Amino acid sequence: MSLKPQEIGPIPDETVRIARAAYPKGNVFIQMRDELGTIYQDEAFADLFSYTGQPAEAPWRLALVTVMQFAEGLSDRQAADAVRGRIDFKYALGLELSDPGFDHTVFSEFRARLIAVNAEQLLLDTMLSLFKERGWLKARGKQRTDSTHVLAKIRALNRVLCVGETLRHALNSLAIVAPEWLRAHSQPEWVERYEARMEDARTPLGDEARHAFAEVIGADGASLLSTIYEAMAPGFLCEMPAVEILRQVWVQNYTWIDGQIRWRSSENIPPAARYIGSPYDVEAHYSKKRSTTWVGYKVHLTETCGNHLGSGVR
Repeated sequence: MSLKPQEIGPIPDETVRIARAAYPKGNVFIQMRDELGTIYQDEAFADLFSYTGQPAEAPWRLALVTVMQFAEGLSDRQAADAVRGRIDFKYALGLELSDPGFDHTVFSEFRARLIAVNAEQLLLDTMLSLFKERGWLKARGKQRTDSTHVLAKIRALNRVLCVGETLRHALNSLAIVAPEWLRAHSQPEWVERYEARMEDARTPLGDEARHAFAEVIGADGASLLSTIYEAMAPGFLCEMPAVEILRQVWVQNYTWIDGQIRWRSSENIPPAARYIGSPYDVEAHYSKKRSTTWVGYKVHLTETCGNHLGSGVR
């Protein structure tokens, strides 16, 4: 695809007439075009395209539709339908009412080109620069930063379930990558112990019994790790992500005393911000904010506001 920048003309007269009749008070996209123009120019996206080949769809339009698509939460197909059928979209894009628009796949291709040259920030920076020129954004304004929680797409596991599920995850991964090696180095009782997902109902009742069960799991995991790190073992085994997670989880939950692996007390494990709570998402951690607790992430939002702004801008 090649880029052949063309001068951006005015909105077609018939599009203006119908849009004014349909939206006598305007709407957000009509007002956006009236106040800000097209926002983007083709020349800003020159690095995304070659100098030869079939002419590409005007990138300024694709960039603007991408913003409008995000604002309304539209899928690519819905956005393409809006370009074909909605008067306010045609007005913002400067299209004839009879313009058929473009195929929905053009959006994903455009995004891929942005990502390929690390130009994603261009969409936001161009808009912010325009806002600054209009005086809508000013430096050194009042800012307020707050955080909210994002849940991880995993089960919340207690420590005993976590170590059991971590070992099960490592065994399943080894069964896929090195089935013959695993068959030769596993214990018969591991099949029954780790074939099903770890659940509270499958763990012993009482603190002493659960403690003993955790140490059985610890011995199984330590045996597996010891075998994997032997000099005669295939070198790629210790490089497997599931094996590295197993190693880290065992360091966090177990210690060696007099040659025996022992379960760490709750006071002797890493802080929540570093503790791995699930083998399926090692970046998700236990967090607490006032009365809210969760396993996942924190997202920080900064809001800038001032008397010159009608509302906060995030």
